[in-house]
Parts: sequence; structure tokens; C-alpha cells
Amino acid sequence: MAKNPFDLSGKVTLVTGGNGGLGLAFARGVARQGSNVVIWGRSEEKNAKAKAELEAFGVRVSARHVDVASEQAIIDGYSALADEFGRVDTVFANAGMAAAPGSALTLSTDDYLKFLEPSLHGAYYTLREGARLMVKRAEAGEPGGSLVACGSLSMFLGLPGMPHYAGSKAALGAIIRGMAVDFGRHGIRANVVAPGLVATDMTGGEDSPAAQHMAQVTPIPRAGRPADFEGIAAYLASDASSFHTGDTLTIDGGYMVRPF
Repeated sequence: MAKNPFDLSGKVTLVTGGNGGLGLAFARGVARQGSNVVIWGRSEEKNAKAKAELEAFGVRVSARHVDVASEQAIIDGYSALADEFGRVDTVFANAGMAAAPGSALTLSTDDYLKFLEPSLHGAYYTLREGARLMVKRAEAGEPGGSLVACGSLSMFLGLPGMPHYAGSKAALGAIIRGMAVDFGRHGIRANVVAPGLVATDMTGGEDSPAAQHMAQVTPIPRAGRPADFEGIAAYLASDASSFHTGDTLTIDGGYMVRPF
């Protein structure tokens, strides 16, 4: 019988910001299909709780304190990952920080740069270092791998008062497309997941005004939930997406195609 194309047994997936919200949903999605998981997060308490939840799927899980605002911390994190697991097959560059609002006229330079350090530069370093391990493995005779960045609908829509947030997401889209071209010959694919509004602790949950508004204007009449992203994580990490690269996948309940 042919192998299940979503089977991730023996694979290793890194999820930054994997101890809660969307990151934990990505981690659950791959763990359900048998992937071992490495999560990076800054909260030791949340890391431990997420690790225990993911281990219930019967996979190996490592949780490490890594601040993706630091390039060296990312490099050290990959060194530890390689020592423990020997490989990485999928990287979800998901970690970021809440953006302090401010128009291009009022946003301070400090707030602008502070946000970009983890949300853009850290994501780039995370993807780059993961690609280095994947390319090395491919050159040794085992091609393949998946790089995934977490985007947003602000890649397509004007977002007032958040130029640093929208700019980081648009830049990641360009970086991912370049990586898709650069690394395709090694069997490595690169894609973006662009969520609509997702009801998490960071966004105020399903009872927040923003979530209530989205329920009124989205064809599937609700805000997104973390569980909605488990399937796309499994797809992008698995052989089911082996010819899918350079794309931005909008998971938004139809918000982008609404007729009003």
C-alpha cells in the first residue's frame, strides 16, 4: 500500500514561537502526523506546557529558550537541534512580537527597529540557518525540506497605523519567493501562510470587538481559530506539498474574496 503522503514519521519540525497561539497549532498539526517537534519560545513555563501537550501525540519534543531577536541565539539553537535530532525537515518561522501602533508620522524609530528585529530579521535568520542544514543534507544525498514563514493579510491590504508590521510581512513574502528559487534544486520548498484574524490570547479571543467584526464580514462568519491551521501545517511539512513552492496561502475564511 502506498505511503500516506501526510505521514511525517521520522521527520523533525522546528516551530519558533511554538509554545502558544498559531505556533502551537502548527506544532500540533505536524505532531499529529508523527513529526518530532522542536519549539522555541521565551517563556519557560509555556515551553514546558506545550512540550507536555505535544508529547501526548507520541513524538519526541524539545523545548528551548531562544530569543529570535538575537542572531547568535538562533545559531546556537540550531546547533542544539542538530546535536539532539541530527536533522531538520521543516521550519516554521512564526515567532514575533506585538506591534506598537503608530502611523508613519508618529511611530518612533526605536519602536520600528525593535519590532523588525524579531519579526523580520529573526525570521530571516531562522529560515536561513534552517536552509543551510537542509542544503547540507541534500548535498549528502538526501534532498528535501520545507521553509514556512507566517505572513498576514497585510501583505495585500493597506493596514493603517502599522507600517512596521505590514512591511515585515511583505518583506518575508519576497524573501520566501527568493528562497523558493534559490533552493528548489535541492528539493527544498518555501511558502508563506497568511492568516486572517485569528482569535488568540494576543488578539483578545473570540469575544473581542475585532473577532466580532470579522464574524460579520467574512464568508465563513467567524474569526479564525488556531485549530484551523493544523491541517495546513501538516500539508506544508509533508510530501503532499512536494511540488508546491513560492506561494502565499491565505487561510482567512474567505475574507479576501468577500463581495463587500
